[in-house]
Amino acid sequence: MARSLFDDQEPPPPAGRAEAPSDVPSPLAERMRPRTLGEVVGQEKVVGEGGFLRRAIAADRVPSLIFWGPPGSGKTTLARIIAADTASHFVPFSAVTSGIKEVKEVMAEAVRLRKAQGRRTLLFVDEIHRFNRAQQDAFLPYLETGDVVLVGATTENPSFELNAALLSRCRVIVLEPLQPADLTGLMRRALADDLKMEADDEALEMLAQLASGDARRSLNLLELAAADAEGGVIDPEAVRRVGQRKVLLYDKSGEEHFNLISALHKSLRESDPDAAVYWLARMLASGEDPLYLARRMVRFASEDVGLADPQALPQALAAWDSYKRLGSPEGELALAQAAVYLALAPKSVALYDGYKSARRTVEERPADPVPKAIRNAPTRLMKDVGYGAGYVYAPHTEEGVGGIDCLPESLQGTRFYEPKGEGFESELRARLEKIRALREEVKAKKKPT
Repeated sequence: MARSLFDDQEPPPPAGRAEAPSDVPSPLAERMRPRTLGEVVGQEKVVGEGGFLRRAIAADRVPSLIFWGPPGSGKTTLARIIAADTASHFVPFSAVTSGIKEVKEVMAEAVRLRKAQGRRTLLFVDEIHRFNRAQQDAFLPYLETGDVVLVGATTENPSFELNAALLSRCRVIVLEPLQPADLTGLMRRALADDLKMEADDEALEMLAQLASGDARRSLNLLELAAADAEGGVIDPEAVRRVGQRKVLLYDKSGEEHFNLISALHKSLRESDPDAAVYWLARMLASGEDPLYLARRMVRFASEDVGLADPQALPQALAAWDSYKRLGSPEGELALAQAAVYLALAPKSVALYDGYKSARRTVEERPADPVPKAIRNAPTRLMKDVGYGAGYVYAPHTEEGVGGIDCLPESLQGTRFYEPKGEGFESELRARLEKIRALREEVKAKKKPT
């Protein structure tokens, strides 16, 4: 019986707590948990024929692993299968409820077991990213001796959350969220093999969408819908009653937050209003702070549009102000309007590049003095030492420029802002070329013949 992957997030009962009576059935997700790789669907790159994990188990050479994937993608399930197939002692461990003292106790017991029985311990650490650096370092000596095979599970990017020493001793395996077809197949088998019920295709597709790639959630919802179904058939109405709102994978402080804002930013840069509106709606529906999105669009207006469309910045600021005045849901339309405007606006990073170049010059060079010609001279002494000498009031000249070098002497001729010719910048480029030519003409007239 083929099954899909899903995790069991429930920690073992604390010492001293009575176990549940045997006549209380386990949740459907637990009853359908795969027990062997042959029962697994999804994650074919990992467990399919030729997949790394299948080959490692067959050779009995499973290294320490980090399973990185969203909830319900199979992290705990795979750890249990590895332990069973390699005859290892399975020890589940939660980084949420345990500290370094418990880590050392488990490790000491693993060493004793290896010496007494020659049996390895597979230590499964759920949410391993919650351990601090010192706790992570406590694993290192035991991984070196081979007394323990560490299998860590995390929903966060290991590159950011785990220290380099631990990562260097583990292989990271990326698990993907299950596809809707995987979830509907899993639910059909649960209906046939366990629930002994029927469900129409539309209801199963709705449940798969509600689950957002999480196999455990799909089975939990299916079990609820089965209990609520009328006439022994799960229909769309039963699904609507149990699935009040789709749970979107999102963590405002985690990687998915940065993935989604990156998707929005790059959709705007690609001039794709459909994708921009989708990612904006996705983040808002997931609970993102709308004012954060407004700030990001204001940044985009200057950073990626710049002077190619001078109205982009006022549009983004107006959307920000509109949301602050209206709130949700009405104000969200103003954010969508700004997103579409920014997506369709001509793009130029000339302003961004120019300012970056100027900042780099300021940071790397000495603080050159301001040319005397453009210094104010409010006192007689300042005039006497040359402040303001040679200054020409540009608006009063026929050319509109005074022919003055405004950059420090060592930087004269440096170009920071170079319009790219997109949108309004094409007009600015022509204007700048004309101004520069006029300035050179005026300077040439000033030179003694």
